[in-house]
Amino acid sequence: MSKDHDHDYQPSDISLRVKAVESLLVEKGLIDREAIDKLVDAYENKIGPHNGARVVARAWCDPEFKKRLLADGTKAIAELGYTGIQGEDMVVVENTANIHNMVVCTLCSCYPRPILGRPPDWYKSFNYRQRAVVDPRGVMREFGFDPPDNVEVRVHDSTADIRYLVLPLRPKGTQGWSEDDLAKLVTRDSMIGVMKALSSLPE
Repeated sequence: MSKDHDHDYQPSDISLRVKAVESLLVEKGLIDREAIDKLVDAYENKIGPHNGARVVARAWCDPEFKKRLLADGTKAIAELGYTGIQGEDMVVVENTANIHNMVVCTLCSCYPRPILGRPPDWYKSFNYRQRAVVDPRGVMREFGFDPPDNVEVRVHDSTADIRYLVLPLRPKGTQGWSEDDLAKLVTRDSMIGVMKALSSLPE
């Protein structure tokens, strides 16, 4: 696993096979292509890390929401309209100056899809699932993040019953920022815990 983890994917004939099976099922009237297109559109444009970023930004801005989020993640996240399959049992863990949290699913790829979308390939890989438990600091260094030695690293194992969301530490110097701008600092990787939130707005 390397820092360019999002670019490791190489096209194969699997996608072609999937397309062929889809076309056959549509031809036989077993599935509706329009329904498939709507599902794909939902995951690409309506469901994704931008939802989780909104949750985090709200928690940074609203102390009462943050309390509710840490007490009952599922219920608080639903306040913003983010619900659905694989988002039913959410636990939110907060990063602090002394604690950094990181999430893995050692058995498969359990993932809070309503707020993070589809899991990245590296999250599902055996390499990550194994090393996140035994060498979390080494994994984070490969992503370009190296927590200080005095910071405790906690690894949380998502399951079919519980899915975790990391509440990143709010970057310094962002007091008074709007919720919209704060959300731009929150990345998918920071909500998994392999990175921290951005310290400045992306260009």
